[in-house]
Amino acid sequence: MSNLISCVSWVKRGVSAHQPSKYVLDEKELERVSALARIEIEDARIELERAHNAAKSMGKGAEGAEADDANEDGDEDAWVDEEDASMEVDGDVQADVPENGDDLAQYNLDEYDEDDAKEDGVGPFSNIKGLTFYRDNQDDPYITLKDDAEDDERSELEVLPTDNLLVTAKTEDDVSQLEIYVYDESQDNLYVHHDLMLPNFPLCLEWLDFPPTSSEMQSDTSPKFGNYIAVGTLDPEIEIWSLDVMESMYPDMILGRPDKTAAHVPVPAGTGKKKRKKTKHRPSSDTYHVDAVLGLSWNRTHRHMLASASADRTVKLWDLSRPIVDGEGAIRSFGVHKDKVQAVQWNEKEPTVLLSGSYDRTVRVFDSRAPDTGVGAVLGADVEALRWDPWETHAFYVSLENGLVLNFDARALPTDMKSPSPARFTLSAHDGAVSALDVSPLLRGCICTGGTDKLVKVWNVDQTTGGKPAVSMVASRDMEVGKVFSAVFSPDDPLTIAAAGSKAKLQIWDVGANSGARRAFASKLSEAGRVLKEKEGGGLVGLVNDDEASENEGDEDD
Repeated sequence: MSNLISCVSWVKRGVSAHQPSKYVLDEKELERVSALARIEIEDARIELERAHNAAKSMGKGAEGAEADDANEDGDEDAWVDEEDASMEVDGDVQADVPENGDDLAQYNLDEYDEDDAKEDGVGPFSNIKGLTFYRDNQDDPYITLKDDAEDDERSELEVLPTDNLLVTAKTEDDVSQLEIYVYDESQDNLYVHHDLMLPNFPLCLEWLDFPPTSSEMQSDTSPKFGNYIAVGTLDPEIEIWSLDVMESMYPDMILGRPDKTAAHVPVPAGTGKKKRKKTKHRPSSDTYHVDAVLGLSWNRTHRHMLASASADRTVKLWDLSRPIVDGEGAIRSFGVHKDKVQAVQWNEKEPTVLLSGSYDRTVRVFDSRAPDTGVGAVLGADVEALRWDPWETHAFYVSLENGLVLNFDARALPTDMKSPSPARFTLSAHDGAVSALDVSPLLRGCICTGGTDKLVKVWNVDQTTGGKPAVSMVASRDMEVGKVFSAVFSPDDPLTIAAAGSKAKLQIWDVGANSGARRAFASKLSEAGRVLKEKEGGGLVGLVNDDEASENEGDEDD
């Protein structure tokens, strides 16, 4: 598996804890982990005892040459421990050594230190008495300026209110993890803050501020807001991690049933012969996913609701305010598609409405309370990504595998999928799949796209009264991330984009550094009350490696 970053997610400024805490694995945490993973510790202990007894009984009842010798079983005293025997031999040899056989006795080493102590008045500091040596400067009362390693570490890990966090789903050398970056826009500084290990290849991310209810009971004093990231992987389960806790070993919540899906158990793909039967789909369930989770969406109005799209052809709703116990899981399951569901998103203006796109080349818009009354459109290629337009209640964008981006009005879509469903406008965005798509939440009519042609493009959509929208490309750039898998607008800066892809590299592009972009969006920036300043370096910020930093220092010295 090649190195890559499959998804990127922003965290708004001021949301993260100023001082992240460290993970503590105590008895209470072990109980929570056991309940989350549904690990029956007592059953495991019994099984281990049975295996031990079975190992002790092996060999009994064998026949022929494998049978045990009855005489050997009956006469245990006849056995001799070779190590004990060797020790006895050594003991006999040592017993023959005479008592005065120590050759070092003639040097009188036992009184060596005493001779030194008897000497008085030797050395320039012989008259100094009462000197005390401290191994640690912290214990020396005469040293007032003490080194505090904890303070240094605390200052390095602190997250300022002016900092953004970025979370990337990274896979490198077959190891998958979440890398959490800190981005300081005022200093154009980007660095890795900490990371979290994942059990499988990550496919999608979704940030949320609702503290999930774990298996343990929460009190009234529990926090109402937090800083969490939901992760969908090749496993059927959804993991929710706290971004304010470092070195975590286990997520805060798992949505799904790992004991039922047995996703961790490898299943052979065939018998090794040339002919191989087609892989059968796992039996679906209404309460949990049975295949990879491809898309996630958090409801910002009903904060306890999370929607997920899966390769098992279903869309499911999860209630984060209640613990996942035996027999319970997703509160709703929708089978509105006939193939893998690639993406799903809630409508922020109508918080009960969902938008979903699938490999069956359709998009569906439906109310989660009455999914049978939904509408949809048939497309010409597989869906790669989709986004509601935050500036228009019923408008949404869909990017396709064939390089097109389509804009639809949900009110104009038919309930019958056989009826024609023309798009409001079509944009030929990339040469290849448009794998990344986002709409700026701060600037009306500003969208960005990223594709397998390694380009990130920014578009300006001008809505004309009663006419067809005018779309123009404002900027295009190779952000040096390889094939672009994710491109997302910043929630705090109107023209800042984070992108990542096949090179396992995160880059941040301040489009406002481009004078042409500032002119194109001048009127919209003025309406939004935003003022962009020209920056040096082209507006591209990335992670500086140690080798690159040393090279730059060498160039400055020359």
